[in-house]
Amino acid sequence: MDSRKKLRLGVLGSGAGSNMQSIQDAIEDGTLDAEIVCVISDVSGAKILDRAAAAGVDAAYIDAAPYKTKLDGEAERKYIEYLEEHGVEVVVLAGFMRIIKEGLLSRFPNRVVNIHPALLPSFPGRDAWKQALDYGAKITGCTVHFVDTGTDTGPIILQKSVPIRDDDTPEVLHARIQLQEHDAYPEALRLLAAGRLKMEGRRVKSGI
Repeated sequence: MDSRKKLRLGVLGSGAGSNMQSIQDAIEDGTLDAEIVCVISDVSGAKILDRAAAAGVDAAYIDAAPYKTKLDGEAERKYIEYLEEHGVEVVVLAGFMRIIKEGLLSRFPNRVVNIHPALLPSFPGRDAWKQALDYGAKITGCTVHFVDTGTDTGPIILQKSVPIRDDDTPEVLHARIQLQEHDAYPEALRLLAAGRLKMEGRRVKSGI
């Protein structure tokens, strides 16, 4: 029997949860030595909650009101409490559409990760694929990064590129980026679970 301790993940999401599903699939096929121990959504009825239930993972809707764009105050306290009750070691943002504040970051230092649909530092914020297309960029992609108090400004773990085609629409480009996201997130978490990520200032090195 494998006695190694699996990395305990808590996932926060607001939508369909396709990245959460890619992580769960990697766990189930044995390529990621981790376990999702809980899922929280700020949206009642979000599909990510259904995905969690189908996987047998504890899941909860926790209202983040009165704030519309950030997780703060009493809501933040409830999120932290739920994560800590489940023994979460790493918080995974999977389409969580709120800014994470210092309270949660200080409870999970260098242990909150996010995936962004662009090659940061280019095109931070919302609808990054549309930003890249409107700008006329020839290449974009996705970035897995640690979260800090800025918006998509945390240290970069890894990136995957996606070419932008002349006939791309925002929807087609976004779908192609998501395919790369579904590979990138499990890959980044594999490095984290294996203890292979080392922070040197803003640089994240992935040596053994």
